[in-house]
Amino acid sequence: MSYNLLKGKRGLIFGALNEMSIAWQVAERAHEEGATIVLTNAPAAMRLGEIHELAKKCNTIAIPADATNLTDLENVIVKGMEQVGGKFDFILHSIGMSPNVRKSIPYDNINYDYYLKTLDISALSFHKLLQVARKHDAINEWGSVVALSYVAAQRTLFGYNDMADAKAALESIARSFGYIYGTEKKVRINTISQSPTITTAGSGVKGIGSLIDFTDRMSPLGNASALECADYCISLFSDLTRKVTMQNLFHDGGFSNMGMSERAMMQYDKSFDEGQ
Repeated sequence: MSYNLLKGKRGLIFGALNEMSIAWQVAERAHEEGATIVLTNAPAAMRLGEIHELAKKCNTIAIPADATNLTDLENVIVKGMEQVGGKFDFILHSIGMSPNVRKSIPYDNINYDYYLKTLDISALSFHKLLQVARKHDAINEWGSVVALSYVAAQRTLFGYNDMADAKAALESIARSFGYIYGTEKKVRINTISQSPTITTAGSGVKGIGSLIDFTDRMSPLGNASALECADYCISLFSDLTRKVTMQNLFHDGGFSNMGMSERAMMQYDKSFDEGQ
């Protein structure tokens, strides 16, 4: 159902790869809510993914950009504004990748060159994006920027590896830039800490299936889906959340405030019974 929450607004969405991507769902929902958008992803991801199909569906274009490269970011910001016909009202940063996770290198024996790449791709790219956008005055007053995070920024979850460090940095960048951009242009910057979600990137995390089952049993409302996350993003892009900024917003069915649920306890006890 559409509510025209983004009618007349312009947006830039990073990270759509295929229908499994949260960014893909956000793009579709933004289009449904009346926004004019432009899409972008890394050149390699655009070759492997289906982003051009999404662009056709949303009546727009996809501009290749390595989000760690300032020149590429300059290009996507300038060309993106040309495409949508003005400054952006909202931007989604849905970017994350760890070579250590992909190569199954454990945190306690980490490859530091890969670690730096993880931080650059998953966190510093957010700082670079905001810096370039500010340089070009690319976001309208009362605009909204959202980056996707995860509870591993605050809590240790087995197998999440150096991505946890990257998410912690990502959330700090949102707070620091949120103060600067908010003071200057009333631009609000937030992160959404989403439930573990099966995406192309997320599927590489060790034990993701077990983690998803565990968090679903722990959460009073169950895990939040990619589409539900997209709906939450839309609310943050809309004028209904004008005074929400510098926040890390948990969208996880209540998991982040739980200790132990009855469902999880029953499964835990069952494992002992089966082992006897």
